[in-house]
Amino acid sequence: MSAGIELENVVCDFGNFRAVDNVNVNIQPGEFFSFLGPSGCGKTTILRMISGFNEPTKGVIRIGGKDMRGQRPNQRPTALIFQNLALFPLMPIWENISFGLEVRGVDKATRRKRAEELLALVDLPDAADKMVSQLSGGQKQRVAIARALAVEPAVMLLDEPLSALDLKLRQHMRAELRAIQKRTGVTFIYITHDQGEALAMSDRVGVMSQGRLQQVANPRDIYNNPVNGFVASFVGENNILTGSVQNAADGMASFATPIGTFRARLVDGANGKPVKLYIRPEHVTLSEIPGKENSVPVTISDVAFEGNFIAVQAQTENGTTLVAELRNDGAATVPATGSKLHMTFDAQRSALLPDAVGGRG
Repeated sequence: MSAGIELENVVCDFGNFRAVDNVNVNIQPGEFFSFLGPSGCGKTTILRMISGFNEPTKGVIRIGGKDMRGQRPNQRPTALIFQNLALFPLMPIWENISFGLEVRGVDKATRRKRAEELLALVDLPDAADKMVSQLSGGQKQRVAIARALAVEPAVMLLDEPLSALDLKLRQHMRAELRAIQKRTGVTFIYITHDQGEALAMSDRVGVMSQGRLQQVANPRDIYNNPVNGFVASFVGENNILTGSVQNAADGMASFATPIGTFRARLVDGANGKPVKLYIRPEHVTLSEIPGKENSVPVTISDVAFEGNFIAVQAQTENGTTLVAELRNDGAATVPATGSKLHMTFDAQRSALLPDAVGGRG
Protein backbone atom coordinates (compact mmCIF):
# COMPACT_ATOMS: atom_id res chain seq x y z
CA MET A 1 0.00 0.00 0.00
CA SER A 2 1.13 3.54 -0.72
CA ALA A 3 -0.48 6.91 -0.17
CA GLY A 4 -0.30 10.35 -1.71
CA ILE A 5 0.67 13.42 0.29
CA GLU A 6 -0.80 16.88 -0.19
CA LEU A 7 0.65 20.04 1.32
CA GLU A 8 -1.77 22.95 1.00
CA ASN A 9 -0.53 26.47 1.88
CA VAL A 10 1.75 25.00 4.56
CA VAL A 11 3.61 27.43 6.81
CA CYS A 12 5.87 26.62 9.76
CA ASP A 13 7.13 29.35 12.09
CA PHE A 14 9.57 29.01 14.99
CA GLY A 15 8.98 32.24 16.90
CA ASN A 16 9.70 35.03 14.44
CA PHE A 17 11.59 32.73 12.07
CA ARG A 18 9.63 31.32 9.11
CA ALA A 19 11.14 27.94 8.27
CA VAL A 20 8.55 26.97 5.64
CA ASP A 21 6.70 29.63 3.69
CA ASN A 22 3.41 28.78 1.96
CA VAL A 23 4.38 25.46 0.36
CA ASN A 24 1.93 23.74 -1.99
CA VAL A 25 2.73 20.35 -3.49
CA ASN A 26 0.85 17.15 -4.34
CA ILE A 27 2.94 13.95 -4.15
CA GLN A 28 1.40 10.96 -5.92
CA PRO A 29 0.99 7.48 -4.40
CA GLY A 30 4.03 5.33 -5.22
CA GLU A 31 6.14 8.32 -6.28
CA PHE A 32 9.79 8.86 -5.41
CA PHE A 33 9.80 12.58 -4.57
CA SER A 34 12.85 14.53 -3.39
CA PHE A 35 13.04 17.89 -1.66
CA LEU A 36 16.37 19.41 -2.73
CA GLY A 37 18.02 22.50 -1.31
CA PRO A 38 20.82 23.95 0.82
CA SER A 39 21.02 23.63 4.60
CA GLY A 40 18.37 25.73 6.33
CA CYS A 41 16.01 25.93 3.36
CA GLY A 42 13.14 24.21 5.21
CA LYS A 43 13.21 20.75 3.64
CA THR A 44 13.75 18.80 6.88
CA THR A 45 11.04 20.84 8.59
CA ILE A 46 8.64 19.69 5.85
CA LEU A 47 9.62 16.09 6.52
CA ARG A 48 9.05 16.52 10.26
CA MET A 49 5.63 18.03 9.63
CA ILE A 50 4.62 15.14 7.39
CA SER A 51 5.79 12.64 10.02
CA GLY A 52 4.02 14.50 12.85
CA PHE A 53 7.01 15.69 14.87
CA ASN A 54 6.14 19.30 14.04
CA GLU A 55 2.72 20.83 13.39
CA PRO A 56 2.18 23.43 10.64
CA THR A 57 1.58 26.97 11.86
CA LYS A 58 -0.86 27.33 8.97
CA GLY A 59 -2.10 25.12 6.17
CA VAL A 60 -3.09 21.47 5.85
CA ILE A 61 -1.16 18.23 5.34
CA ARG A 62 -3.12 15.28 3.99
CA ILE A 63 -1.89 11.69 3.69
CA GLY A 64 -4.08 9.43 1.60
CA GLY A 65 -6.64 12.22 1.52
CA LYS A 66 -6.90 12.37 5.33
CA ASP A 67 -6.17 15.59 7.24
CA MET A 68 -3.28 14.90 9.63
CA ARG A 69 -4.06 17.66 12.13
CA GLY A 70 -3.93 16.23 15.64
CA GLN A 71 -2.45 12.90 14.48
CA ARG A 72 0.66 11.89 16.47
CA PRO A 73 3.64 10.31 14.68
CA ASN A 74 2.65 6.78 15.73
CA GLN A 75 -0.85 7.36 14.33
CA ARG A 76 0.38 8.24 10.85
CA PRO A 77 1.06 5.73 8.03
CA THR A 78 4.67 6.90 7.79
CA ALA A 79 8.14 5.60 8.65
CA LEU A 80 11.07 7.95 9.11
CA ILE A 81 14.73 7.05 8.49
CA PHE A 82 17.11 9.47 10.15
CA GLN A 83 20.62 10.35 9.02
CA ASN A 84 22.18 8.41 11.93
CA LEU A 85 19.98 5.29 11.28
CA ALA A 86 19.56 4.61 15.07
CA LEU A 87 20.03 0.83 14.86
CA PHE A 88 20.23 -1.12 18.13
CA PRO A 89 23.83 -2.44 18.50
CA LEU A 90 23.01 -5.18 21.04
CA MET A 91 20.26 -6.78 18.96
CA PRO A 92 20.79 -9.16 16.04
CA ILE A 93 19.70 -7.82 12.68
CA TRP A 94 16.40 -9.68 12.53
CA GLU A 95 15.36 -8.23 15.91
CA ASN A 96 16.35 -4.74 14.76
CA ILE A 97 14.10 -5.12 11.77
CA SER A 98 11.15 -6.60 13.67
CA PHE A 99 11.32 -4.26 16.69
CA GLY A 100 8.28 -2.27 15.55
CA LEU A 101 6.32 -5.50 15.17
CA GLU A 102 7.32 -6.58 18.70
CA VAL A 103 5.99 -3.29 20.07
CA ARG A 104 2.71 -4.10 18.34
CA GLY A 105 2.49 -7.49 20.01
CA VAL A 106 3.37 -9.72 17.04
CA ASP A 107 4.63 -13.16 18.07
CA LYS A 108 8.32 -14.12 17.69
CA ALA A 109 7.92 -16.67 14.87
CA THR A 110 5.94 -14.22 12.74
CA ARG A 111 8.44 -11.46 13.46
CA ARG A 112 11.35 -13.66 12.43
CA LYS A 113 9.63 -14.70 9.21
CA ARG A 114 8.82 -11.09 8.29
CA ALA A 115 12.40 -9.98 9.04
CA GLU A 116 13.80 -12.68 6.75
CA GLU A 117 11.37 -11.66 3.96
CA LEU A 118 12.51 -8.04 4.26
CA LEU A 119 16.19 -8.99 4.35
CA ALA A 120 15.66 -10.83 1.05
CA LEU A 121 13.92 -7.73 -0.32
CA VAL A 122 16.92 -5.52 0.50
CA ASP A 123 19.39 -8.16 -0.74
CA LEU A 124 20.77 -9.23 2.66
CA PRO A 125 19.39 -12.79 2.87
CA ASP A 126 22.12 -14.16 5.17
CA ALA A 127 22.30 -11.30 7.68
CA ALA A 128 19.47 -12.20 10.09
CA ASP A 129 21.70 -13.40 12.94
CA LYS A 130 24.55 -10.95 12.45
CA MET A 131 25.13 -7.98 14.73
CA VAL A 132 25.11 -4.35 13.57
CA SER A 133 28.88 -4.10 14.12
CA GLN A 134 29.44 -6.83 11.51
CA LEU A 135 27.80 -4.84 8.71
CA SER A 136 29.24 -2.28 6.30
CA GLY A 137 27.80 1.22 5.99
CA GLY A 138 25.73 0.30 2.97
CA GLN A 139 24.39 -2.84 4.65
CA LYS A 140 23.33 -0.80 7.68
CA GLN A 141 21.43 1.53 5.36
CA ARG A 142 19.54 -1.44 3.94
CA VAL A 143 18.73 -2.76 7.41
CA ALA A 144 17.31 0.63 8.37
CA ILE A 145 15.11 0.54 5.27
CA ALA A 146 13.96 -3.02 6.06
CA ARG A 147 13.11 -2.01 9.63
CA ALA A 148 11.05 0.92 8.37
CA LEU A 149 9.23 -1.32 5.88
CA ALA A 150 8.40 -3.90 8.59
CA VAL A 151 5.54 -1.77 9.92
CA GLU A 152 4.11 -1.53 6.38
CA PRO A 153 4.11 2.26 6.01
CA ALA A 154 2.27 3.90 3.16
CA VAL A 155 4.93 6.64 3.07
CA MET A 156 8.69 6.31 3.68
CA LEU A 157 10.45 9.50 4.81
CA LEU A 158 14.23 9.65 4.38
CA ASP A 159 16.28 12.50 5.87
CA GLU A 160 19.65 12.59 4.05
CA PRO A 161 20.30 8.90 4.79
CA LEU A 162 23.36 8.61 2.52
CA SER A 163 25.28 11.69 3.65
CA ALA A 164 27.67 9.76 5.94
CA LEU A 165 28.74 7.32 3.21
CA ASP A 166 31.73 7.65 0.89
CA LEU A 167 31.15 8.65 -2.74
CA LYS A 168 31.26 5.18 -4.32
CA LEU A 169 28.93 3.71 -1.72
CA ARG A 170 26.53 6.66 -2.04
CA GLN A 171 26.34 6.09 -5.78
CA HIS A 172 25.70 2.37 -5.23
CA MET A 173 23.02 3.04 -2.61
CA ARG A 174 21.19 5.45 -4.92
CA ALA A 175 20.50 2.56 -7.24
CA GLU A 176 19.63 0.29 -4.30
CA LEU A 177 17.13 2.76 -2.85
CA ARG A 178 15.49 3.33 -6.21
CA ALA A 179 15.19 -0.42 -6.82
CA ILE A 180 13.71 -1.04 -3.35
CA GLN A 181 11.19 1.74 -3.83
CA LYS A 182 10.10 0.31 -7.18
CA ARG A 183 9.80 -3.22 -5.75
CA THR A 184 7.69 -2.14 -2.77
CA GLY A 185 5.62 0.59 -4.44
CA VAL A 186 5.78 2.64 -1.23
CA THR A 187 5.76 6.43 -1.60
CA PHE A 188 9.27 7.73 -0.86
CA ILE A 189 9.91 11.32 0.23
CA TYR A 190 13.65 11.99 0.23
CA ILE A 191 15.49 14.98 1.69
CA THR A 192 18.89 15.92 0.28
CA HIS A 193 21.24 18.79 -0.51
CA ASP A 194 22.98 16.63 -3.14
CA GLN A 195 21.71 17.38 -6.65
CA GLY A 196 23.17 14.13 -7.99
CA GLU A 197 21.11 12.06 -5.55
CA ALA A 198 17.91 13.94 -6.32
CA LEU A 199 18.32 13.81 -10.10
CA ALA A 200 19.38 10.15 -10.20
CA MET A 201 16.64 8.67 -8.01
CA SER A 202 13.54 10.84 -8.19
CA ASP A 203 10.39 10.79 -10.27
CA ARG A 204 10.05 14.48 -9.39
CA VAL A 205 12.14 17.00 -7.49
CA GLY A 206 11.07 20.03 -5.47
CA VAL A 207 13.85 22.63 -5.22
CA MET A 208 13.69 24.83 -2.12
CA SER A 209 15.28 28.10 -1.03
CA GLN A 210 14.60 30.16 2.11
CA GLY A 211 11.48 28.22 2.98
CA ARG A 212 9.93 28.56 -0.48
CA LEU A 213 9.38 25.87 -3.08
CA GLN A 214 11.05 27.27 -6.20
CA GLN A 215 10.20 24.58 -8.77
CA VAL A 216 8.64 21.12 -8.90
CA ALA A 217 9.37 19.03 -11.99
CA ASN A 218 10.96 15.82 -13.22
CA PRO A 219 14.78 15.72 -13.05
CA ARG A 220 15.31 16.49 -16.75
CA ASP A 221 13.11 19.58 -16.60
CA ILE A 222 14.72 20.77 -13.37
CA TYR A 223 18.12 20.64 -15.06
CA ASN A 224 17.25 21.66 -18.63
CA ASN A 225 14.42 24.12 -17.94
CA PRO A 226 15.01 25.84 -14.58
CA VAL A 227 12.44 28.53 -13.82
CA ASN A 228 14.84 30.91 -12.07
CA GLY A 229 18.46 31.63 -11.35
CA PHE A 230 18.51 29.85 -8.00
CA VAL A 231 17.38 26.55 -9.50
CA ALA A 232 19.81 26.88 -12.41
CA SER A 233 22.72 27.63 -10.07
CA PHE A 234 21.92 25.02 -7.43
CA VAL A 235 21.35 22.23 -9.93
CA GLY A 236 24.48 22.26 -12.08
CA GLU A 237 27.17 24.74 -13.15
CA ASN A 238 26.64 27.88 -15.22
CA ASN A 239 28.29 30.79 -16.92
CA ILE A 240 26.27 33.77 -15.66
CA LEU A 241 26.22 37.13 -17.44
CA THR A 242 24.54 40.34 -16.31
CA GLY A 243 23.01 42.81 -18.74
CA SER A 244 19.70 44.10 -20.04
CA VAL A 245 16.97 42.79 -22.34
CA GLN A 246 16.88 44.72 -25.61
CA ASN A 247 13.80 43.16 -27.14
CA ALA A 248 11.65 40.12 -26.52
CA ALA A 249 9.29 38.19 -28.78
CA ASP A 250 8.03 34.61 -29.09
CA GLY A 251 9.89 33.38 -26.01
CA MET A 252 13.27 34.72 -27.17
CA ALA A 253 15.16 37.93 -26.41
CA SER A 254 18.34 39.84 -27.19
CA PHE A 255 20.46 40.48 -24.12
CA ALA A 256 23.15 43.19 -24.03
CA THR A 257 26.14 42.35 -21.80
CA PRO A 258 29.61 43.86 -21.30
CA ILE A 259 31.07 41.19 -23.64
CA GLY A 260 28.46 41.36 -26.40
CA THR A 261 24.77 41.02 -27.25
CA PHE A 262 23.36 37.50 -27.30
CA ARG A 263 20.11 35.70 -28.08
CA ALA A 264 18.56 33.37 -25.52
CA ARG A 265 15.29 31.89 -24.29
CA LEU A 266 13.25 34.19 -22.02
CA VAL A 267 11.47 31.93 -19.55
CA ASP A 268 7.74 32.26 -18.96
CA GLY A 269 6.90 35.02 -16.52
CA ALA A 270 10.31 36.71 -16.78
CA ASN A 271 9.34 39.46 -19.25
CA GLY A 272 9.71 42.82 -17.55
CA LYS A 273 11.71 41.41 -14.61
CA PRO A 274 15.45 41.80 -14.03
CA VAL A 275 17.15 38.73 -15.53
CA LYS A 276 20.61 37.23 -16.01
CA LEU A 277 21.90 35.01 -18.79
CA TYR A 278 22.65 31.41 -17.78
CA ILE A 279 24.74 29.14 -20.02
CA ARG A 280 25.69 25.58 -19.04
CA PRO A 281 29.44 24.90 -19.61
CA GLU A 282 28.63 21.64 -21.46
CA HIS A 283 26.57 23.66 -23.96
CA VAL A 284 29.55 25.86 -24.92
CA THR A 285 31.68 24.98 -27.94
CA LEU A 286 35.21 26.13 -28.78
CA SER A 287 36.37 26.85 -32.31
CA GLU A 288 38.94 28.80 -34.27
CA ILE A 289 36.09 30.23 -36.35
CA PRO A 290 33.41 32.45 -34.78
CA GLY A 291 29.88 31.11 -34.73
CA LYS A 292 27.04 32.79 -36.61
CA GLU A 293 25.33 33.75 -33.34
CA ASN A 294 26.26 34.01 -29.64
CA SER A 295 30.02 33.90 -30.21
CA VAL A 296 32.75 35.70 -28.27
CA PRO A 297 36.56 35.73 -28.72
CA VAL A 298 38.50 34.32 -25.75
CA THR A 299 41.97 33.37 -24.60
CA ILE A 300 42.33 29.98 -22.92
CA SER A 301 43.62 30.53 -19.37
CA ASP A 302 43.41 27.08 -17.78
CA VAL A 303 42.64 23.45 -18.64
CA ALA A 304 41.61 21.08 -15.81
CA PHE A 305 41.19 17.34 -16.21
CA GLU A 306 38.13 16.26 -14.16
CA GLY A 307 37.89 12.60 -15.19
CA ASN A 308 34.75 12.24 -17.30
CA PHE A 309 35.10 15.78 -18.62
CA ILE A 310 37.72 18.48 -19.18
CA ALA A 311 37.03 21.98 -17.84
CA VAL A 312 38.41 24.72 -20.08
CA GLN A 313 38.60 28.18 -18.53
CA ALA A 314 38.89 31.23 -20.77
CA GLN A 315 39.07 35.01 -20.51
CA THR A 316 37.25 37.51 -22.72
CA GLU A 317 38.91 40.76 -23.80
CA ASN A 318 37.46 42.61 -20.78
CA GLY A 319 38.58 39.90 -18.30
CA THR A 320 35.29 38.04 -17.88
CA THR A 321 35.86 34.36 -17.12
CA LEU A 322 33.88 31.74 -19.04
CA VAL A 323 34.04 27.95 -18.75
CA ALA A 324 33.44 25.20 -21.31
CA GLU A 325 33.22 21.50 -20.49
CA LEU A 326 34.52 18.98 -23.04
CA ARG A 327 33.58 15.31 -22.80
CA ASN A 328 36.57 13.07 -22.17
CA ASP A 329 35.56 10.72 -24.98
CA GLY A 330 38.72 10.88 -27.08
CA ALA A 331 37.02 12.94 -29.78
CA ALA A 332 37.38 16.38 -28.19
CA THR A 333 40.31 18.62 -29.15
CA VAL A 334 41.75 20.02 -25.95
CA PRO A 335 43.08 23.55 -26.52
CA ALA A 336 46.43 24.72 -25.25
CA THR A 337 46.68 27.38 -22.56
CA GLY A 338 47.15 30.78 -24.18
CA SER A 339 45.45 29.86 -27.45
CA LYS A 340 42.92 32.29 -28.91
CA LEU A 341 39.55 30.80 -29.85
CA HIS A 342 35.86 31.61 -30.03
CA MET A 343 33.30 30.42 -27.50
CA THR A 344 29.88 29.85 -29.02
CA PHE A 345 26.59 28.74 -27.46
CA ASP A 346 23.16 27.86 -28.80
CA ALA A 347 20.40 30.41 -28.11
CA GLN A 348 17.87 27.65 -27.44
CA ARG A 349 20.11 26.02 -24.83
CA SER A 350 20.75 29.18 -22.80
CA ALA A 351 18.20 31.03 -20.71
CA LEU A 352 17.36 34.46 -19.36
CA LEU A 353 16.22 33.83 -15.79
CA PRO A 354 14.94 35.97 -12.91
CA ASP A 355 16.19 35.51 -9.36
CA ALA A 356 14.61 33.06 -6.91
CA VAL A 357 11.11 33.43 -5.54
CA GLY A 358 11.71 35.41 -2.35
CA GLY A 359 11.17 34.08 1.15
CA ARG A 360 11.65 35.10 4.81
CA GLY A 361 11.40 38.78 4.05
